[in-house]
Amino acid sequence: MTLKNLFRVVLIGLFIFMAGCGQNTGQAENTGNDGTDNSDLTPVKFALDWTPNTNHTGIYVAKEKGYFEEQGLDVEILLPGEAGVNQLLAAEKADFGISYQEGLTQARSEGLPVVSITAVLQHNTAGYASPADKDITSPEDFEGKKFGANGSDLEKAMMTALMKNDNADVEEVDYITTGDSDFFVAVERDVDFSLVYYGWTGIEAELRGVDLNMVYLADYSDKLDFYTPIIATNEEMIASDPETVKAFTHAAVKGYEFAIDNPEEAAEILIDRVPDLDPELVKHSQEWLSPRYKDDAERFGIQEQDRWQKFADFLLDNDIIDEPVDVEQAFTNEFLPEK
Repeated sequence: MTLKNLFRVVLIGLFIFMAGCGQNTGQAENTGNDGTDNSDLTPVKFALDWTPNTNHTGIYVAKEKGYFEEQGLDVEILLPGEAGVNQLLAAEKADFGISYQEGLTQARSEGLPVVSITAVLQHNTAGYASPADKDITSPEDFEGKKFGANGSDLEKAMMTALMKNDNADVEEVDYITTGDSDFFVAVERDVDFSLVYYGWTGIEAELRGVDLNMVYLADYSDKLDFYTPIIATNEEMIASDPETVKAFTHAAVKGYEFAIDNPEEAAEILIDRVPDLDPELVKHSQEWLSPRYKDDAERFGIQEQDRWQKFADFLLDNDIIDEPVDVEQAFTNEFLPEK
């Protein structure tokens, strides 16, 4: 075992220990449905990956519209804590949660038995964003610029892939670690560009009147058109209680399909459930995101093995993961409703 692997094993063990002790596993957003008696329903814990946003709308719709109750479920939404969603799922401290292909693939490579059961978005909407006056319109323009980074190896590998295609040198990019700093403050003060999701930060830029240039990952490499976000569970849940997995998936899909057809009403549900959110940002984000949930897929939520394999190979080829991942075990379409 390499030192890198040893460190990962220790880190995973620490996360699972913390989750097992009940520490920082996420604060419950709510329980039951407005005080109704749910004693005849199956309790389910659902963990968010981030503060509530429009990636999560379908879950809030399913809860508000009673879709989970129709399936016999009482779903408790857990806000994010210090332990990540994949660690909570692996430790069986959450039954389902919002994850992402890049994180779940790395988790499986490290031995965590997490499984994707639904794609929330069919295509990767992440891209390198910069104010238009910085004139960054393609990967070759990254040279000589300051990039607001989070410091991960995956981040460097993705940028390297894009710049190679443009015969540009990633070593000419100045990486400045900005962590979770506000994008608009960072590009005004510290850096020239950063990696964002257009469905939230890009829409916020529109509302602020800030013109952005976007260089989308998926436009330059099909290997980077991975599923993000996804809904995940763990192998034990699938093996021991497939009916609950099916029931949860059917209700969640119904929630997202409602948001596809009714973006304005879906946004209002999220705003009502999470009143601290900016209502205008939620409404405009939902309008942009709703047609992209299903996009060009035959049905909402479906995942393709070829896309899982290409990204797993990318991670292995770039030494982001040390062990190959059997992608047939990493995702399933088994629980999606038939059309």
